[in-house]
Amino acid sequence: MNQLKNINSPEINTNNFGTLAIDLGSSTTVVVFQKEHGESPELLNLPPISRCPGEIPSLIWKTTEKEESYLIGQQIIDLELINEENETNLSQDFKRWIGSPEIASIYDSKITPEKAGEILIHTIWKKASEQVNIKRLVLTAPVDTYREYRNWIVNVSNSLKVKEIALVDEPTAAAMGAGLEPGSTLLVLDFGGSTIDMSIVALEGGEGQASPIAQLVRFDGNNLEGKSTQVLRTAKVLGKAGIRIGGKDIDRWIANHLLPDEKPTNSLLSIAEELKCNLSNVDIKETLVVSKKIITNQNEEKYLKLSKKGLEELLINQGLLESIKILFKQTINSAKRNSFELKDLDSVVLVGGGSQIPLIKNYLNNLCDSIPFLTPPPIEAIALGALNLTPGVKVKDVLNKGVSLRCWNKKNERHIWHPLFLAGQPWPTSKTLEIILAASINNQLSIDLIIGEPEGEGSYEIIYINGLPTLKKIESKDKIKKINNNIISIPLDPPGEIGEDCIKLNFNINESCQLEIKGIDLRNNNEITSQNLGEIR
Repeated sequence: MNQLKNINSPEINTNNFGTLAIDLGSSTTVVVFQKEHGESPELLNLPPISRCPGEIPSLIWKTTEKEESYLIGQQIIDLELINEENETNLSQDFKRWIGSPEIASIYDSKITPEKAGEILIHTIWKKASEQVNIKRLVLTAPVDTYREYRNWIVNVSNSLKVKEIALVDEPTAAAMGAGLEPGSTLLVLDFGGSTIDMSIVALEGGEGQASPIAQLVRFDGNNLEGKSTQVLRTAKVLGKAGIRIGGKDIDRWIANHLLPDEKPTNSLLSIAEELKCNLSNVDIKETLVVSKKIITNQNEEKYLKLSKKGLEELLINQGLLESIKILFKQTINSAKRNSFELKDLDSVVLVGGGSQIPLIKNYLNNLCDSIPFLTPPPIEAIALGALNLTPGVKVKDVLNKGVSLRCWNKKNERHIWHPLFLAGQPWPTSKTLEIILAASINNQLSIDLIIGEPEGEGSYEIIYINGLPTLKKIESKDKIKKINNNIISIPLDPPGEIGEDCIKLNFNINESCQLEIKGIDLRNNNEITSQNLGEIR
């Protein structure tokens, strides 16, 4: 892995053209820059919002009611605003709610999650632009809400003056950040503050194979060839899965377990986090009790006391290991569709603060049958990997969920969901999928295309009971959820008759994971205009 340097000077250097990577995290956002000539990545220090070079607390504070004025990151900590209770001017842990259809009551900020994320990214961009010239921006996204998160980040980035913007899912970036050789196959567990993502990634190349060709040769009229000494590699995602739960939920479990009648204030959750970090030390004995003092809402002095064994029992009882087991099963099954076997794994990569909990590592070690573990720097590994993915690396990905088409079944004379692409299907697709559709009624004037995705049986979702995050198993089987409410209506001229084959469609998934269609009317060979059904994942 490249050695990191720190950029502390606020003076801009006109020669500093390169790529900026931002890994927006629930607790900490990491900012790394790399010059385009292949020099070492550099952690950007952005005072006064940085805690230290490269690290910015993911915090936003609204200072006034009338005007849009905000404090960002370390500014909030330095002014001790983080400890003010019952204050809705503060936005924290907002990343998990970006793209979520529902926001739990535990998020009670005046600032919407999407707005908080936008403020943070725009502030980072403004301050980074004062130090370096950004030709390319790379952003990361969680697996579980990738589609919604992508839509949000595209809108946020529209006003940024940058020639190229790239987005990569966090586990893939973590695999690249681990610095393994081409030809390696990794299982990546990214245990962040609000999400757990798992994926199996193959770094193509090695063993005498030709190096992949750079994805970018010319861009915006500029010849990029030869400007980077970066090793060209292909990251192929074989399988992946994710769930919206993370380290901050563990803090809430600890607080509720030790002080069930106490409101989970910022100060209480902060001390619960300290307790969790102390008990994650591998050298602490299981029975050693760690104690932390706290002043309650009633101004009473109390102590939070917990042992490593007690923490592990709490996590097991809350279903954390079971959810990781489900993620592991989903990821492996998805990868098996791409001819993967567990014995093919070279390493397991752990990133994110939660991955440092010994219980998690030991449990995953048992699942992976003692495959070697790698633990790159848990904070900056993903941002470094995002840098490694551009411009010289092309990512081949897989669908996290399948894609189905609602169509008429002539044999049973009813509408069914017909699978187009299965979970684990590589994209972009190399061949189109051909489907012939018939009319379902006489004198039918059009055929409507409705796209859905199957809900995985045995998956977990997060619900909040009395403000406490709780894992709930999804019991549904073969349940289909519409991807969006858009319906593409294809006119039939002449009108179709029941059971008559009317149109032939070809489906493919492009490099932006957009589902595209084109086809012909079988009765007159008229071409059906190519249309885009939107993004899938």
